[in-house]
Amino acid sequence: MSPTPVLRLSVLDQSPVRPGATARQALRETTELAQLADRLGYTRFWVSEHHNTTTLAGSAPEVLLAHLGAHTQRIRLGSGGVMLPHYSALKVAENFKLLEALHPGRIDLGIGRAPGADRLTAYALNPSNKFDEQTFVEQLMDLQAYLQDEEVPETIHERVKAIPKIDTAPALWLLSSSGQSGLFAAQLGMAFSFAQFINPSGGPAAVRAYREQFQPSAMLAAPAANVALFVLCADTEEKAEQLRKAMLIQLLRFDQGIRGPYPTAAEAAAYTFSPEEEARLKYHKGRVVSGTATQVHAHLTRIAAAYDVDELTIVTITADFQDRLRSYELLAEAFALPATPTTPAPQLAYA
Repeated sequence: MSPTPVLRLSVLDQSPVRPGATARQALRETTELAQLADRLGYTRFWVSEHHNTTTLAGSAPEVLLAHLGAHTQRIRLGSGGVMLPHYSALKVAENFKLLEALHPGRIDLGIGRAPGADRLTAYALNPSNKFDEQTFVEQLMDLQAYLQDEEVPETIHERVKAIPKIDTAPALWLLSSSGQSGLFAAQLGMAFSFAQFINPSGGPAAVRAYREQFQPSAMLAAPAANVALFVLCADTEEKAEQLRKAMLIQLLRFDQGIRGPYPTAAEAAAYTFSPEEEARLKYHKGRVVSGTATQVHAHLTRIAAAYDVDELTIVTITADFQDRLRSYELLAEAFALPATPTTPAPQLAYA
């Protein structure tokens, strides 16, 4: 194919714990993937926050990002995202200002509202959290003020500042799988990322509404949006279909409340979907793009046009880590990403 550099691509990595692997291995693989994305020319590398699950190892994005910053050189690093209702806005601001001080101009603070866990775990993280919209908006406004060192008379921001005091701030993104948080992002002048890998419906309309209602802020003068989706790219159609089937099985298991290991290739090959599952798959197939590099390039280009965005964020999970790496390599080649030679990164040291 003749690759055309139409889109920027980024990565959202959930640090999946593969079948037979450990959480330590998952975190090492996240680090290796970040280094690969850095070399291949991906724009940003975001990591997620999940709790009370043995299948995803990333519970503290700010800690993992500090590590990734020390093992990469160019790529932007961020949270996809920090679940703000669990935390103090001041503490989140300080965590990410510290990251920005360590890695200037490379830090994105992606904020989410969902619990990233079951409700009991969410209660354990913050017993005072009522998942109230107004409280969330107030937290977002406080977060902006702390990141910008605002001094607002007769408020806490007159006397309390987020430390360290630096001359730059992390880029602030609001993440959502619905239109509501997109409207919050528009009203507060934040960047917006729509999670099509969670919800395949209504995304283009949500991004369009965000743009139409966007109000400039001190942090962002014009609307900025991207879209995140599951992508599985392989050298052959047969291999891509194997990867896709395993992903669809896992999504069905989540529907059924099953939080077990990701399906292996052998398990996926032997699995037969029931009629009820086939009906549900009509929904899940909208969350996943798969195929060869040529096929995926065409599909992603159509999605970007539908959303009118110039950046897509790619989420890839496979039972074999090499398949995950290969998928990102094929995408980078298909979209002619600007590969950058890098000097050897610090040696990883794991038991």
